[in-house]
Amino acid sequence: MTTKPGKTLETFNNPKPGRDYTIRIEVPEFTCLCPKTGQPDFATLFIEYVPAQLCVELKSLKLYMWSFRDQGAFHEAVSNEILDDLVKATAPNFIRIRAEFNVRGGIYTTVVVEHKNPDWHAPDLVQLP
Repeated sequence: MTTKPGKTLETFNNPKPGRDYTIRIEVPEFTCLCPKTGQPDFATLFIEYVPAQLCVELKSLKLYMWSFRDQGAFHEAVSNEILDDLVKATAPNFIRIRAEFNVRGGIYTTVVVEHKNPDWHAPDLVQLP
């Protein structure tokens, strides 16, 4: 295979760093392994972030997500690891990850993790008529 999974998250310069806007990314085929049984866990990840100076490059994000396929991890741990790695790579103004794991033994798990730059203030919500 010419493409392999990897932990490197590449970035590019935010094309509009003076404007607050939200980037939404959906990862419908996330997989990792249950650390207790070794069986695969499947999830859809929803990533929303307000970039500061950098944006994450999507091919590197795909290869990064692929790197978890053979890794045993609790849902809570892997969600926080992904958040920490994205924060380290991009230093966003705000980021939220919602990890919706498929049913396992009759139980669904959803983990929501967030990071906010303490120097950033979210714009006021505009209510349209």
